[in-house]
Amino acid sequence: MAEVKLHGRLLSPFVCRVIWALKLKGVPYEFVAEDLSNKSDLLLKYNPVHKKIPVLVHGGKPVCESMIILEYIEETWPQNPLMPNNPYDRALARFWIKFAEDKLVVAILKLFRSITGQELENAKKEILEILQTLEEHGLRERNFFNGDNIGLVDIAFGSMLYWMQVIGDVVGVKLFDSHKFPSLHTWFENFKQVPEIEENFPNRDEHLVYLKHRREQWVASD
Repeated sequence: MAEVKLHGRLLSPFVCRVIWALKLKGVPYEFVAEDLSNKSDLLLKYNPVHKKIPVLVHGGKPVCESMIILEYIEETWPQNPLMPNNPYDRALARFWIKFAEDKLVVAILKLFRSITGQELENAKKEILEILQTLEEHGLRERNFFNGDNIGLVDIAFGSMLYWMQVIGDVVGVKLFDSHKFPSLHTWFENFKQVPEIEENFPNRDEHLVYLKHRREQWVASD
């Protein structure tokens, strides 16, 4: 099998997505830690457009952007499928993945970058509306978005909900209330207990320290 390498940083939720998918597929890989304050020549070579992590390198060929990497993993290693077989269900999965990328990622970044109280309230309101949409329409009384088995939609949202919770701690707001979002909360607890996820979950304390520092830099530069 061609060599697989993953360039990234363990505290990145987007890198976590790729790690989780590789572990769920049982694909061996080498992790190449990147210092984003001093990006390696290889990272700049493999991702000259955005110069960002994660980058998956398979047989010397780079694939960039976390969800594109996940689709590549799914198509390259068909064992332990992470997308449904039915075309309609696959379309639904892609819809929710796009919802995660277009809505939730953007809203979480707004929360992190909020300076004024009004900005914080607006970002909080936006996230709560997104969570309510997921609570009402996403899971449809299933264990995972795919049904009984974990899939790409779960990985997309699981990484973002974790990231959202840590950023909420950083800015001093609680968003993911189990009473407001009981289905989502139960799903997230089930998600975290999947062995491949649990064994490769980010260190929350380290992530909190890192994001507090990044936010201080952001506020100071405003």
